[in-house]
Amino acid sequence: MITFACKKIRLDEIIRCSFNLNKTEYNMLMFLLRMEKEFDIHTLSKKRGLERTTLQKALKTLLDKKLAKRRQVNIKTGGYFFLYKVENKDLIKKRVLEIIKQWEKSAEEEIQTL
Repeated sequence: MITFACKKIRLDEIIRCSFNLNKTEYNMLMFLLRMEKEFDIHTLSKKRGLERTTLQKALKTLLDKKLAKRRQVNIKTGGYFFLYKVENKDLIKKRVLEIIKQWEKSAEEEIQTL
């Protein structure tokens, strides 16, 4: 927990706000960050206890925001499936810190106008 003046801000709030993530998207990101390996949608559905469509929507958001990546695996008998994995953990940390620095700069500029 981070304390700022009179308000305590949880780390999950900082990350969710930084990337504009809902609770499901945030939880999926944290799961992928902790596991650091690839998962197919079926396995993710079992492990997270979420519907496939809910997962696909959350993963699409993470992919669009470049917080996760996917890899296509072709099946010899035809067809394919995707494996999902978190993007580079250090890069995500760096992005959050850059967003915080931008917020700090904006706050400082606002205070200077007083």
